[in-house]
Amino acid sequence: MNYRMISQVLGRVVALEGMLLLIPMFVAIGYGEPFFHFVKTILIATVLALVLMQPKPRTRDFFAKEGFVTVAFSWIIMSLIGALPYVFSGEIPNYIDALFETVSGFTTTGASIVPSVEAMTHGILLWRCLTIWVGGMGVLVFVMFVVPLSEEHSMHIMRAEMPGPTVGKLVPRIRKTAMILYVIYAALTVILTILLRLCGVNWFDAVIHALSTAGTGGFSSHGTSVAYFDSAAVDAVIAVFCLLFGVNFNLYFFLLIRRFRDVFTNDELRYYLGIVAFAILTITLNLRSYYGSALTAFRYAGFQVASIMTTTGHVTADFDLWPTYSKIVLFLLMFIGGCAGSTSGGIKVSRLIIMGKTIRNDIIHQINPREVHTVRLSGSVVTREVQHTTLVFVALYMLLIFISTLIVSLDNKDFISTFTPVVACVSNVGPAFGIAGATGSYASYSYLSKLVLSADMLMGRLEILPILMLCAPSLWKRSF
Repeated sequence: MNYRMISQVLGRVVALEGMLLLIPMFVAIGYGEPFFHFVKTILIATVLALVLMQPKPRTRDFFAKEGFVTVAFSWIIMSLIGALPYVFSGEIPNYIDALFETVSGFTTTGASIVPSVEAMTHGILLWRCLTIWVGGMGVLVFVMFVVPLSEEHSMHIMRAEMPGPTVGKLVPRIRKTAMILYVIYAALTVILTILLRLCGVNWFDAVIHALSTAGTGGFSSHGTSVAYFDSAAVDAVIAVFCLLFGVNFNLYFFLLIRRFRDVFTNDELRYYLGIVAFAILTITLNLRSYYGSALTAFRYAGFQVASIMTTTGHVTADFDLWPTYSKIVLFLLMFIGGCAGSTSGGIKVSRLIIMGKTIRNDIIHQINPREVHTVRLSGSVVTREVQHTTLVFVALYMLLIFISTLIVSLDNKDFISTFTPVVACVSNVGPAFGIAGATGSYASYSYLSKLVLSADMLMGRLEILPILMLCAPSLWKRSF
């Protein structure tokens, strides 16, 4: 294990976080708010970055194991430092609560312990949503975009951090791939901000909701989330962009270079849109009598489906009060999530497609051993290795949920308020059902549960393996 090389990368990550903290600091100054909590955090980040970058690496060797460990440590250390402004400002005085809020931001979960969001300062509100925006595309991908790393280092990091069963390069150079992804990401964020402003949302709220929607995180500057605006136009704009950010960003690049066939023949995109359409249609029918109007039912069903399916977590209605069918569909969507290569969480549509086709082929093989079928995704053959890792990932995903639920159950809350928050955190959705529902929060959970749920958010965002690597130091000595 090349510890000095890992330390160098971690130093760059911490230094970048210190620079990011300048943005909310200047916003706080602009609004005439206290800002020394940002100054103190920036100083701590600067000193730590200098310490981490001090030992010069003896060798530039950097393998997959270094990539996984670097990614895991980077997200943990970013969260530990990112919690400090909340504590120093006194807006979230308890460090564990502040850590939960920060992890929720960086992992784009949107679960919150804040009882009154409106009481927070503009600088802190912006920092909450900035963590979502940076975490959406990936902390280390952002580092690759800003700070040059070697191609070998970058590829191992990208594989460990980017969501999905496989990770590929858009162009030969990894740093250019990171740059393309972030340019598309930033462009969509700017467009969303402008559209929200045109819908009558003030500039600050527009920026806040654009950042949290782009990262599919769901933090808001209002306690009632998007419902605060009570605007069908705002609902429609945010719902559409939730779905757009739930699409594999590679497809946007293909559109830009006019590879339209690759977009329109993409199996994951077709399944993704099909699931969304089915959910919206059936929930609308289920809610028609609840709202007394098919159009109103469609408005609220469409927004909640788009938000939950993409694991964004914005809400415009208390879906805890909806009929059972609608709640079950939303709960299932929490597991599914968006597309691989997007900013959304969940298992990912591509994995479910691969798993379904693998199971189908195995059943056929049991019936007729001589018949051979290959699993294809968008015309490409899915290797047995990818099929195996997909099934293992889903098994680990469910095991993580079961173990975490058992620990959280020690809080003695009802089953719904115990099980669904775990699923919401592992899938990076945020709002669950029961106490942690659309109008609730995670404030009443014990410190143990908050730490477990924070770990769930990290493991869900990094798709389990990087965090597991930290728990198995014996693997560090192996050459892979």
